[in-house]
Amino acid sequence: MTVKVRRQRPRRRVFWALVAVLLADLLALSDTLAVMSVDLGSESMKVAIVKPGVPMEIVLNKESRRKTPVIVTLKENERFFGDSAASMAIKNPKATLRYFQHLLGKQADNPHVALYQARFPEHELTFDPQRQTVHFQISPQLQFSPEEVLGMVLNYSRSLAEDFAEQPIKDAVITVPVFFNQAERRAVLQAARMAGLKVLQLINDNTATALSYGVFRRKDINTTAQNIMFYDMGSGSTVCTIVTYQMVKTKEAGMQPQLQIRGVGFDRTLGGLEMELRLREHLAGLFNEQRKGQRAKDVRENPRAMAKLLREANRLKTVLSANADHMAQIEGLMDDVDFKAKVTRVEFEELCADLFERVPGPVQQALQSAEMSLDEIEQVILVGGATRVPRVQEVLLKAVGKEELGKNINADEAAAMGAVYQAAALSKAFKVKPFVVRDAVVYPILVEFTREVEEEPGVHSLKHNKRVLFSRMGPYPQRKVITFNRYSHDFNFHINYGDLGFLGPEDLRVFGSQNLTTVKLKGVGDSFKKYPDYESKGIKAHFNLDESGVLSLDRVESVFETLVEDSPEEESTLTKLGNTISSLFGGGTTPDAKENGTDTVQEEEESPAEGSKDEPGEQVELKEEAEAPVEDGSQPLPPEPKGDAAPEGEKATEKENGDKSEAQKPSEKAEAGPEGVAPAPEGEKKQKPARKQRMVEEIGVELVVLDLPDLPEDKLAQSVQKLQDLTLRDLEKQEREKAANSLEAFIFETQDKLYQPEYQEVSTEEQREEISGKLSAASTWLEDEGVGATTVMLKEKLAELRKLCQGLFFRVEERKKWPERLSALDNLLNHSSMFLKGARLIPEMDQIFTEVEMTTLEKVINETWAWKNATLAEQAKLPATEKPVLLSKDIEAKMMALDREVQYLLNKAKFTKPRPRPKDKNGTRAEPPLNATASDQGEKVILPAGQTEDAEPISEPEKVETAGSEPGDTEPLELGGPGAEPEQKEQSTGQKRPLKNDEL
Repeated sequence: MTVKVRRQRPRRRVFWALVAVLLADLLALSDTLAVMSVDLGSESMKVAIVKPGVPMEIVLNKESRRKTPVIVTLKENERFFGDSAASMAIKNPKATLRYFQHLLGKQADNPHVALYQARFPEHELTFDPQRQTVHFQISPQLQFSPEEVLGMVLNYSRSLAEDFAEQPIKDAVITVPVFFNQAERRAVLQAARMAGLKVLQLINDNTATALSYGVFRRKDINTTAQNIMFYDMGSGSTVCTIVTYQMVKTKEAGMQPQLQIRGVGFDRTLGGLEMELRLREHLAGLFNEQRKGQRAKDVRENPRAMAKLLREANRLKTVLSANADHMAQIEGLMDDVDFKAKVTRVEFEELCADLFERVPGPVQQALQSAEMSLDEIEQVILVGGATRVPRVQEVLLKAVGKEELGKNINADEAAAMGAVYQAAALSKAFKVKPFVVRDAVVYPILVEFTREVEEEPGVHSLKHNKRVLFSRMGPYPQRKVITFNRYSHDFNFHINYGDLGFLGPEDLRVFGSQNLTTVKLKGVGDSFKKYPDYESKGIKAHFNLDESGVLSLDRVESVFETLVEDSPEEESTLTKLGNTISSLFGGGTTPDAKENGTDTVQEEEESPAEGSKDEPGEQVELKEEAEAPVEDGSQPLPPEPKGDAAPEGEKATEKENGDKSEAQKPSEKAEAGPEGVAPAPEGEKKQKPARKQRMVEEIGVELVVLDLPDLPEDKLAQSVQKLQDLTLRDLEKQEREKAANSLEAFIFETQDKLYQPEYQEVSTEEQREEISGKLSAASTWLEDEGVGATTVMLKEKLAELRKLCQGLFFRVEERKKWPERLSALDNLLNHSSMFLKGARLIPEMDQIFTEVEMTTLEKVINETWAWKNATLAEQAKLPATEKPVLLSKDIEAKMMALDREVQYLLNKAKFTKPRPRPKDKNGTRAEPPLNATASDQGEKVILPAGQTEDAEPISEPEKVETAGSEPGDTEPLELGGPGAEPEQKEQSTGQKRPLKNDEL
């Protein structure tokens, strides 16, 4: 037995160790369950989080505001964000960057770069010689790209979310404008990588707004389609979106609500910023006119003055939205000259008249792309801060022809709330109600290639082909495959944007390059040489347009097929064993499994490309992959072409044939494609039908990015390190400032306390002079040398002063606690004594406490009284300047010891059952105690059955029969006649038992 026990102990230890590790992992996982969203606007951003117990909450910044300005101030030794950076814009406008998102994914020749330079001439812009992108030159030593600045903002937003959630956060959903192209979306993803964020999805801000609207109105969505138009005019741009809400049937969750983006229209430069710039220009002209005869400089040449005017223009625009006129005033605008001028709403509307004329433009674009009319729109809902301008609402209302505009959504926070709901849906840590989201492609993408054709015998020419890969307003995310059937050697093809005729000439210039990528394939000819006896099924290129709207080329494969006839002799014992093992593990290889450069793919029928009716002999084909990702885990798969369905009878043999094909050729993975059964010769009855064997060879791919080259990995790593160093420097700076503030506060507070009576009472004059001298020396040191002092030096100085004042503070704190602690001790002693006295008065027949227990409690009470009296007497003899002997912690310890004894007896009394009463010979209970009430005696004493006064209580047995007998109830024989007990038992159990002699 001893040996067995020794052997089991290590196992138990290992088991409990594993349990402890598992619990630790679960606790660590629970600490990182939160996800966040960032609604990244041009002027401000909103951050929202979801964590266990906190569903969809907007994060408050350090100033307790729900939105934070997207402004960064970059100086040599420090950075400022949000409201702090906004205040620094007046002092140092050159180092304060705002509206830098307009430069993401833009090259030097883009019109938006020149527009940004005209709006903010104080910034010095340089250009990357390799990528031709923009950089901000803050100083000769400081240079940052827009992606790096955005990475700083995203990192700051994460710090706000982590402080609010009180746990680390890495997963995020970021909103982007719907008109962002591939280069701009990749730039945002690179900025998120620099910030160390894991982007679950880049969601279009209009889609996030529509999702928020649908989530909070889920009950209003039914099987009837509802078309809602969202008009979003923000600070930098305007977007109009038509969304259809409807209940749809999904494979996973049954009937679920769905939103589908039907139409989109936008204006990249129409927004509140342009209105503010018009107002700033107007105010600058008024100021110059006021100083016209003073030979003063133009206010437009002073960056600080222009920053003040822009801030005043922002305030003026907001006030004029609710007032007919307002007085603009700035103290010390330039050269200590104050500025004051009256501006009316009429003047403001005249300044922005051409802007208001552009308000209906996005509406018409959205209706055209959705192929809908205004009569089909049920409601128009306003989103964005600039829609609060009255003139915008008037023009829009007239354009849509509705009675009123919907304002039943939070114009500032809707996108952040929708994005964080999507973040929770994409996270594995949360389970949310499914809401199907079908976003739409704004810019179509196509594939272009050129091949040589023979039009006449001996006459060859080049033919240029285009195939639409992702059509405009088509749903995404989705995967597609395009097949090239007439190539047997290496070739190139191009991925470009499709028809962008819906964009104006200026928008096309801002859009940038319409060519995305050139794909160079290598190894096509080698694959044909490797399988000379196989029939080529073409070169298949697999494309993926993911949830973020970013296009990628997953892989390119060369596919071959041949007919294989299996004879009984070929199936050896080893082959049978391989087939058996293969069937146990799923019947074959997965499509992702690769070996020796080959792959296994399932035979799939293909449909021609959308809108690409080929000439006779054209063999390029396009199809959608069935494994397209599903939005929110509940979006139904896109409908497959009818040709994709396999004929009956093929599915049953597909698995078997595939397994045998793999066993025949162990060096290469192959899966048999099911095919019809070939007729067997009469003499070969055992000959198996012919089947298709498919071989896949992966083709080498070289991508040449044409729109905007991605940041090289080494440059990206440098940017990541640069941002990490800046963050570490900021944290060290904050820690040092905190230490310096703590030291300074301690000095001032302690100097003030030395003159308070309660501190003078417990200290001598010499002690106070010593402390005061040390504090004065520390204050002088902090003023003279504190600027260059390190964090460690500041903390050591603070620890030294605290140690010096520790005794003084201790004596004061103890004297403050004495009255409360002593009063509580007296109350506990009095109540304990009363409890002990009452316990001793309990009669011996009902006593539940032992003599030892009561004696122990009495001993603790007496000892506590004695300790209190002795300690108080000893404390009275000591001077107040000495360390006290009466300590609050000792009083608490005595109270805990006494309370423990009392609670033990109280718990015993609470759970102890009362002793049963003895019965006399007549069947009645013994006389009750003397202190029992008359009503109690009447209830417990049972009179003889023949007494006439108690004739009514004879009906008691019927009550017992109905309710059922309970443990401890009075016996029926004592309450009623001879037949009461048998009748009651018969009704309760359904069976009649024999009567006992005493019952008769």
